[in-house]
Amino acid sequence: MNEQTDAPAAGAPRRPLAVVTGASAGIGEAIATRLADEGYRLILGARREDRLQEVAARLGAEARPLDVSDESSVASFCAGIDRLEVLVNNAGGARGLDPLAAARSDSWRWMWEVNVLGLMQMTRALLPALEASGHGHIVNLSSTAGSEVYEGGSGYSSAKHGVHAISKTLRLELAGLPIRVTEVSPGMVETDFSLNRFEGDAARAAGVYQGVTALTAADVADVVAFAVTRPAHVNLDEIVIRPLQQAAAHKVVRRS
Repeated sequence: MNEQTDAPAAGAPRRPLAVVTGASAGIGEAIATRLADEGYRLILGARREDRLQEVAARLGAEARPLDVSDESSVASFCAGIDRLEVLVNNAGGARGLDPLAAARSDSWRWMWEVNVLGLMQMTRALLPALEASGHGHIVNLSSTAGSEVYEGGSGYSSAKHGVHAISKTLRLELAGLPIRVTEVSPGMVETDFSLNRFEGDAARAAGVYQGVTALTAADVADVVAFAVTRPAHVNLDEIVIRPLQQAAAHKVVRRS
């Protein structure tokens, strides 16, 4: 584990602290990289500990194993975090693209436990630390599926609609406290998202991005970094980011 000290050198200003979940690859890794570039100290969490350690070592960050769907794992991860400037709830994902008539309960349960309950558990655990910082910021990584639907996507879309509802509710509940809430909703991003969704079927995953210049993880990370570096009185409530060739979740113009 790469340990970071919270104590600055004598006379030096304290560097802000950010927590990023799902930070072992893809968008989470890209966000961690951008926040490191912005001068944040980092505590990174993910289930893939070997990969997480590699990312943390590269960024000079602290790595802690984390399964956001497991309350005991969340409690262990959050232990000792008393002051926090930024929480990026990035852990999530999709499983399957089946119509509801063929839906698998285990896939739906996983999507809801990670995307919705995991976000709730991390946020609940770290709210005191965010408030203690005097200028906390929660960034929830959602999806355009949080406001749109498409055939075969009811499980994932319903979970991301939950993220959207939580983000809006949090702004009401935290009104008057020094905590901002931003929901970032990407469209098509070329990461291992589809490979995971299709359980390792590389050909099917590649077909999702065929003929499209999709967003990259770095594109999304740029947006997150922009949001958290605005002045403390500025809150970007909702940010939707798509590739130019995607007009909606179900409307993609592909090159032949």
